[in-house]
Amino acid sequence: MKSEKLRVAAIDLGTNSFHMIIVEESLQKGIVEIDRVKDMICIGRGSISTKMLGEEAMQSGIAALKNFLVLARQHGVAPENVLAFATSAIREAKNRYDFIRRIREDTGLKVKVISGREEAEFIYYGIRNAVKIGKTADLLFDIGGGSVEFVLVNQKGIQLLESRKIGVARMCERFVTSEPIALRDIHLLEQFFAAEMVSAVEKASQLQVTRAVASSGTAQNIARMIASMCGRESDVSLNNSSFSRKEFEALYRAVIPLGGAERKQLTGLDEKRVDLIVPGLILFDMIFKLFNLKEIVISDSALREGMVLHYLKHRIASGTKRGEDDELDIRRESVYELGFRCNWTRDHAEHIARLCLQLFDKLEPLHHLEKSYRELLEYASLLHNIGTFISISSHHKHGQYIILNGELRGFSPSEIEIIAHVVRYHRKSAPSERHTAYCQLKPAHKQAVDLLSGILRIANGLERGHRKNIQKISVELKERNITLRLKSRCAPDIEIWAADLLKPWLETVLDKTITILPI
Repeated sequence: MKSEKLRVAAIDLGTNSFHMIIVEESLQKGIVEIDRVKDMICIGRGSISTKMLGEEAMQSGIAALKNFLVLARQHGVAPENVLAFATSAIREAKNRYDFIRRIREDTGLKVKVISGREEAEFIYYGIRNAVKIGKTADLLFDIGGGSVEFVLVNQKGIQLLESRKIGVARMCERFVTSEPIALRDIHLLEQFFAAEMVSAVEKASQLQVTRAVASSGTAQNIARMIASMCGRESDVSLNNSSFSRKEFEALYRAVIPLGGAERKQLTGLDEKRVDLIVPGLILFDMIFKLFNLKEIVISDSALREGMVLHYLKHRIASGTKRGEDDELDIRRESVYELGFRCNWTRDHAEHIARLCLQLFDKLEPLHHLEKSYRELLEYASLLHNIGTFISISSHHKHGQYIILNGELRGFSPSEIEIIAHVVRYHRKSAPSERHTAYCQLKPAHKQAVDLLSGILRIANGLERGHRKNIQKISVELKERNITLRLKSRCAPDIEIWAADLLKPWLETVLDKTITILPI
């Protein structure tokens, strides 16, 4: 029988950086990140050509791992639940076994060297738990220092797993000979990338890939630089955000001619990636062109998260875990996990969600909103009261903050903003141009927030007594009036009273009078 809570640490010994993530898994709250740490050891520096790990780099790596293990222990992770996988640079080094032996002797940590194909598979597990895989085929790719992993996936599962030795540190060491990079070096890189990606490009063409999802520090840095150039916030979570080919090309043209000193001044660029970003940009440019992509989506999760998910899935006596090929509803899972983390009242939230969906469907002849907004209304309804975790007072505002910062998985930033705003306006003041965050929404999103918050306000009133009294809502639509007739288990006086107080905003949005009556 699985214990109620389990803490796991996953360490990725990468070519550029050593990373560790610490998570806690519980039955209701799912997998919650406790801490993460990174140290740019650059274990692969110089070793890519010599195939030998340098002594100084190995000593730095061991020192970093000692610190990681102290942190894991302080967070209550048992030694047997610390995972450590080594990737490209260590995988290819002739003295890798000497390094792994020294790690074991100095720290007690068992490091497993994984193949490129295994690395790609772990990356797939990580990404699919953060970004909803599309109904059509997707390209997933992760840019490391030594290698780049490509995964092609559709609704039938994985169609290709591939690891290519075209990581940014390797390419920088091999091809970048001047500062700024010379045109000749750019052409050589482009030719090398094109040759290495032939099989993935051909398979993607067969599958009619329409979208790509990128993970890794290089992808994050590019996304943050684009956000900065476009005047968007660059210090928020990037998960499920995207940038277009046009936006990328503007960044590419601006950065490639710069020298290292100039690149250091760029917002969003990690100081330790000032050199590596050049081959990274050229690689992204080739991926856009060869795969004929219009946009690339960013995933916060990749190898380390995939390591954890794979470990948890295969634990002995793990109970009835979902099979790896089962369809993931990461959006709904993520909403429920956030609700449990905030000690929500699940029955109350689910009942209000059912009432909201009834109203959305019955009022469709008036609002004509797309079905995608129906799903967002349901999730906002489920989370409408989570702000009480902080305080009853102003809990609608607390709820908005929690949703914006709760790292919901599978949602784009704009979808999270809509959910958060609907929760913000489920009580008290209605949406207003005087509210800065609301004012910054796109017009179509404001329209959706207006309607959805109006529906949620009435549904919240209809569950005023927290007794699930209202079972069904019938709706009569007339030219100037909407009549809501309530089927209830007992007299709905308090529910009608509460809903009457909350109906004016929806009346304003729909420009109709609303009458609420018992059946």
